[in-house]
Amino acid sequence: MIRVVIADDQSLVREGIHRLLELSGRVDVVGEAADGEEAVAAVQRARPDVLLLDIRMPRLDGVGVLRRLGTAAPPTLVLTTFDDPEISYQAILAGARGYLLKSVRSASLLEAIEALAAGGTYFQPAFGERARQRIASSSTQESTEPLTERETEVLRLMAAGESNREIGTMLHMAEGTVKNHVSSILGKIGVRDRTRAVLAALERGLI
Repeated sequence: MIRVVIADDQSLVREGIHRLLELSGRVDVVGEAADGEEAVAAVQRARPDVLLLDIRMPRLDGVGVLRRLGTAAPPTLVLTTFDDPEISYQAILAGARGYLLKSVRSASLLEAIEALAAGGTYFQPAFGERARQRIASSSTQESTEPLTERETEVLRLMAAGESNREIGTMLHMAEGTVKNHVSSILGKIGVRDRTRAVLAALERGLI
């Protein structure tokens, strides 16, 4: 079971997501929050596998929650009604690993939660184009060394949301070897994390 905290200021939304996830039999909702301050406290108390986080909330918004939690933040899926590239950009910079609109199908929401819990990422295609451009343009270091064939394979699987362990299984490599490839990819692309590496690679046509 994947342990999840839901942070949303609308009680009906929280209740609906809660029921949907628990009916799936794959998710255990271990906490809820109606504002950003409650979200921080719920994460610190419950230590979930995944945080479902709204952006517009009282007291502290979603980006503020991610910044407050810092490296202690669990894999976080932003779930919002706002298809705003600036908001998505700020959320990714703050550490979000996924971004979905609330209009998404339930199957996609569950798929996203499972991807994040496994160490991957999950972004709704509709959000991506403008945010990809913004993140790619924010990379101050352009790739000066081409990716190897193996690094490109790893990068494609990263873009598909696969974790290091899953990539290792698919490519018949040790997980530590995959981590080394990921570090090399980040260095060559000139970004600090997997999410920005994937978005920048898509924008530059590397994959």
